[in-house]
Parts: sequence; C-alpha cells; structure tokens
Amino acid sequence: LPLLLKATLLHLASGSYRPFYNGFYYNHIMNDNDDGEDKVDYFSGTKLVVETSQDPVYSYNGANVTLPCHYHYEPDLEPKRKIRIKWSKLRDDYTKEQDVMVAIGKTYMAFGDFKGRAHIRRGSRHEASLVISDVRLKDDGKYRCEVIDGLEDESDVVDLRLQGIVFPYQPPRGQYRLNFHEAEQVCQDQGAILANFNQLFQAWSEGLDWCNAGWLADGTVQYPIRLPRKPCGGVHLAPGIRSYGPRHRHLHRFDAFCFSSALKGEVFYLDRLAGMTLEEAKQSCQDAGAEIARVGQLYSAWKFLGLDRCNAGWLADGSVRYPIVTPRANCGPAEPGVRSFGFPSKGRFGVFCYRER
Repeated sequence: LPLLLKATLLHLASGSYRPFYNGFYYNHIMNDNDDGEDKVDYFSGTKLVVETSQDPVYSYNGANVTLPCHYHYEPDLEPKRKIRIKWSKLRDDYTKEQDVMVAIGKTYMAFGDFKGRAHIRRGSRHEASLVISDVRLKDDGKYRCEVIDGLEDESDVVDLRLQGIVFPYQPPRGQYRLNFHEAEQVCQDQGAILANFNQLFQAWSEGLDWCNAGWLADGTVQYPIRLPRKPCGGVHLAPGIRSYGPRHRHLHRFDAFCFSSALKGEVFYLDRLAGMTLEEAKQSCQDAGAEIARVGQLYSAWKFLGLDRCNAGWLADGSVRYPIVTPRANCGPAEPGVRSFGFPSKGRFGVFCYRER
C-alpha cells in the first residue's frame, strides 16, 4: 500500500493529470460550441450572485412594468460563455407555475400569455430585467429570475403586485349560487379575476368587512371580518380572514371575491329626465362612443379615480349601483363605498359608461 500511494503521488506530480480545485471537477454537459465533445469545468472559486428588488414592484392593468434583476460575480469577472436567463412565474408557495421567458445572448423566447408582451432589458452590464407590456390582471404574483452560467445557477424572486380593489360579487340569482368555475367566469364578465389571498388580506386591512363566504383563486373559500359578530363566526373570534379551506370546485357553491385593477379609461354617468331601461342605457353608452360599464370598472373608478355620484345607474350585468367617496345625506350609509340596488327587473335609471382613453 505505501508503494502504491507513492506511485500515485508521483503520477500526479508529473503533470499528466489536469489540475483540479478542492479535490473535484465538473463535467460540463452544456457545451455552447456544440462540437460533440464533453468539456471539463474547473471550480474557480468565483461566486455568481443574482439580485432582484426586495420590495414589491407595483403596476396596474394595461401598464408596462419592469421587474429588475441584475447579476455579478465575486470577485468581479466577465463570463466566458453565453449566459442563460430564465424567468418563471411562481405560486405563492414558491413552486413553479409557468415559464415566462428564456434568453441566451440576444436570442429569447416568451411562452404562453407572455408571447409578444415580454422581453429582457439589457440597459447595463449584467442586467437581466424582465419587461412586461400591457400588464394583465393575472400577471400579479411572484417571479423568479434565474441566471445560468455553465453549471453555476443562481436565482432570486421579485413580487409584482397590481394596484387594485377586491369586491364581493353575487349573481342575479342570489347568494351562494356559484361553483368555483362559475365564480371565475362571473369575475371575468365584470372586468376582473378571482382575488387571491394576499389581495383579500390587503382589502381587509383597508377596511373590507363582508360576512358572506366567497371563492378565491386557489380554490379556497374565505371571507373578511373587521367587526366580529354572531352570524360571522361569533363575537369571541378576533377580526381577520375566516376560512372554510379548499372546497369542491364543482359541487360546492358560494359567492365570489373579485379583483379589479386601475383603469386605462374613464367611467362616466349619463341620464335622461325620465331615466332609461337597461337596453336604452346600453344604447346611450354606444351613442357616446363607449360601452356600458362593468362592476369591476365602477369599483376601480370609485377607488382610483375618485368617482363620486349619488345617482343610481345601470351596469352591464343588469345591476344598479352608484359610487360614493364622500358620504352625505340621502346617499346611503356613513361609509364610502359602492352602493347597490340589486338587479331590478323594472325601473328606469341612469347609466355608467366606460370609454378607453
């Protein structure tokens, strides 16, 4: 054994073996030159670092947004090969949800709903920021920026949050009539999407108090309570988000919590002396170069544009509502909000219209 050890040491010292760092080397399976030969990458002691914004990035529906991501090496050096950049959208538990984009050099490919809307910004050295144009409601969430240099693979996560509002929704048929898929559809019909838990929690922290349970985007059923009371979980429970947990998406029926973002256009009110039927209201909006507003648009105009109107008006779903920023006599309760007259089968009212800017 001593003779074998001595022979091995002499063999290494002769230089017939390639040097290696810390007793190991990597077989590089990602050959940029594609010459069919395996390469050996030696660990050089450099560290790849990827950094994104630690604070959420805020945007709104229809806007353009940049999710910052930069990488560097410690100690500083230039990469010896083409860097691969990959962006993915994550679930709230940080597991992968969908591919957004991959890029190698100046070549990139976007996937799914991000095709034609996403590209990499390279405004500075070692930048890998993601630009998303025409932001959509479902773009809200966590994104992973991953940088790959050979076998070095580092990533960081940035949170994109849309400025918006959560509102509870019941269809004309009444309370607790929607399974999960129907809830998704009614929110979409109102210019919105099903809210996620973070959006509902934010709405609760801003004052939303609603005793009816509704679907969220993850298939759970929850509701926000600011003032504990007997029909809403009991007077002895602390304020918070009450949860029924995951429910059967086909069989169980509840209301919906919808999320709508800030608007690209404007909501305005039209009226006639004698009021209008629903069909007349739709036509009046068309004559004004607009369309009858949806519920999500009215809520967004109330929250973000300060729309305050003490006159009831038709909306696209057949409901009659009006937005109050400054409570006053003969305009409903003492709190700001969007008041509802329900879904009247008869009656003549004004109308809220929506027009793109």
